[in-house]
This record gives sequence, C-alpha cells and structure tokens, in this order.
Amino acid sequence: MTKKTILVTGGNKGIGQEITKQLASRGHTVYFSARDAEKGQETLQLLSQYGDVRLIEIDLRKPNSHHAAFAELQAQTGKLDGLINNAAICTDYEGPATVTLDALRMHFETNYFGVVSLTQAMLPLLRAGDHKAIVNVSTALGSLGLQGEESWPYSAVNLLAYNSSKTALNMFTVSLAKELRSEGFRINAVNPGHIKTGLGGDQAPGSVEEGAAISVKCVLAGPESHTGLFLSSGGVVPW
Repeated sequence: MTKKTILVTGGNKGIGQEITKQLASRGHTVYFSARDAEKGQETLQLLSQYGDVRLIEIDLRKPNSHHAAFAELQAQTGKLDGLINNAAICTDYEGPATVTLDALRMHFETNYFGVVSLTQAMLPLLRAGDHKAIVNVSTALGSLGLQGEESWPYSAVNLLAYNSSKTALNMFTVSLAKELRSEGFRINAVNPGHIKTGLGGDQAPGSVEEGAAISVKCVLAGPESHTGLFLSSGGVVPW
C-alpha cells in the first residue's frame, strides 16, 4: 500500500470523523477540517490514536479560510492525493412552496459554492499528487431520478434547500470529472445512505461505519476505477 495524503472536510463529527478514522487506520495521512479549532482539537485527541491525523481549520462559507488552508498544506506536504468534500449543512426542512430565499442561499453557500471554492483552491495540490481522487459526499435526496419516483421510500422528504444544493453538487461532480479526466483525475459523488448521525437522526438504519465506507472506497480506488459517477454501497445511483 502506498501511503496517501488526504483532506476530509467536516471531519470533526459524524461520517467525516469516521472517514478520517478509517483512512488513518489504514496508514494514510489524513487532514480533517473543522470550523471551530477548539472543537477540532478535541476530535484530534480522539482520532490521533488511529494514525497520522492532523487538524486544519476550514469554514466553507469563508473563502479566505480555503486559501489559508491551501497555504498551510502547501507548506507542510506540497501535495494532496485525495479530497473528500464531506462537510455540509441541513438546517431547513421547508418544501418548495414555503422555503425562504435566505434558507436557499445559506445551503448553497455551504453545500455548493463552498465546495466549489475549496476544490478549486486545492487543485494545485491535487495535481501535484500521484493519486488525484476527489469524492463529493452527496445524498440520494439530490437525485432527480429518484425524487421523480413516487414509489421511492424517501420521496416524501421534500426539503428544497438541502436537496437542491446536493443536486447542484452532483452537476459539479459530473462537470469537473469531464474537465479533468485527461489529467488522470477520478471524481465521483457518493451517497452514504440514511445514517445515524446528527443530520440523519437517531432512527436512521445505517451506522457511521457503513456511511463512511463508500467514501473511503472511492478515494482509495486505483487508476482503473471509474470517474463521473454517483455511487453507493449498492452500486450506481441515478442522477
């Protein structure tokens, strides 16, 4: 196994923390981001037992923090082999008839604009790496194909702010995969499933270990693997 250097956003809790744990346990160097450096330090103490884990402060809604993180990583490692865009918010549960524009803007600022900005900032480091993998953690709730099926079990979860921000993220995934294919990048979106986290709720059927597995698999997949797909543990998810 070749040791890789991977950045995981939103790694201080939930699926992101478990992704960091699984990657570090396999011998990789993992930078995990947190918006709050103090809370991040608490997570760092917890995760350091699993391997080479490092904290970096990133707020997706603050582009200055993206450039500061790039400078820090450039100075420390000079490259990245993988980026897992895991951080996201879901704080509004209104449908399309009642959702506010402020709620839409807030979700897009974090879940879409922030991810695009951070990914662009990290591209020089990813181009310098040997592995060149980007994983965007999405959700089946952002799938137009599934949302159009009334028989789909989660069809009633009609949260416009969160769902549409993830649909936009899926388009970014497809577009970036096409643009960077010739450079050897493998860029995919993943659906972790309905996972028992702060976002997924206590009644969710899946564990964080299960939710993290697809991101870990995709970011470590070899050069023969696919790019530009929406994947889950069960296979390809419709866009």
